[in-house]
Amino acid sequence: MDTNKKNREYISVLMDGEIPEPDLELAMAALGGPEGQQAWDSFHHIGDILRAEASPELSAGFSERLAARLAAEPLPSKRSAAAEPAAAATAAAVIASPR
Repeated sequence: MDTNKKNREYISVLMDGEIPEPDLELAMAALGGPEGQQAWDSFHHIGDILRAEASPELSAGFSERLAARLAAEPLPSKRSAAAEPAAAATAAAVIASPR
């Protein structure tokens, strides 16, 4: 199993107050590194958001206005047709070249 994932599980169970005694030392060790501290902070932030009061209702027509604005956004430009053959030639040259 991925060590970072297991450490995050230890920290999560610790925060929930449900850590078994044998895993307490492992959870505390997981908190010692930067990834553990980041997980601790993230889990607290998630908890704060879940416990927060509901935000006020959005104004009437909000979703329709948002959809219209998103539809009006320009699509990302595609590569020009002239660049594609050049890119293919470069890739072929790299593949064919001896190492």
